[in-house]
Amino acid sequence: MRFVGQVGSTNAELLADSTAREGDWLVARRQSAGRGRHGRVWDSIPGNFLGSTLVELRPHDPSPSTLSLLAGLALVEAVTAIAPDRSLSLKWPNDLLLDGAKLAGVLIERSGDRVVVGTGVNLAGAPRIAGRQIAALDGETTPDTFAPILADRFAAWLDAWRTTRGQGIVDAWLARAHPVGSLLSVHSGPGQRIDGNFDGLDPDGALRLRLAGGAVEIVRAGDVTFSVE
Repeated sequence: MRFVGQVGSTNAELLADSTAREGDWLVARRQSAGRGRHGRVWDSIPGNFLGSTLVELRPHDPSPSTLSLLAGLALVEAVTAIAPDRSLSLKWPNDLLLDGAKLAGVLIERSGDRVVVGTGVNLAGAPRIAGRQIAALDGETTPDTFAPILADRFAAWLDAWRTTRGQGIVDAWLARAHPVGSLLSVHSGPGQRIDGNFDGLDPDGALRLRLAGGAVEIVRAGDVTFSVE
């Protein structure tokens, strides 16, 4: 595990490092070009965790699209280890929620058979993001302390991902997520919104959204918010 003071992006830095191997982690105190999904800016706040790890895909691995579920499970277990009494849940495709507000997120990027899994966790402070509720922990756990906990849980779930052919990951994720039947809105672009009830996940990790007429829409990309009846 390598700790650095500042990089542009831990994902970009690790993906560009040809000497990096599966299981390596890069953790930064600060990112000058940190980002979330769809290129959104992710501010660096002192004391928050900013780190990435590398997965090297093998010929018989499950669908790489389920790696975001794996990362979510590692996250929720790592945060539970340092904050056992907090109300945590996973939200598709890549968020960890604390009392319904975003506490952590995952960004996955791929080049050939190399995949980097980037994680940001608000250990100390919550960045402001327009239109979104963002949460933070109390800052008692430092990134240095949190990093090995997360690395351990990620390694364990990566092994489970391979040995169960991915299905165990889907089942475990569903057990920690918003309940089946939850009212969701999926936003796939400007003015593009689909409302429905959460109907679980496909084996490849895609979201199943049951529409008002009973049909099921399979969603593989988009932003999800909770709807109100």
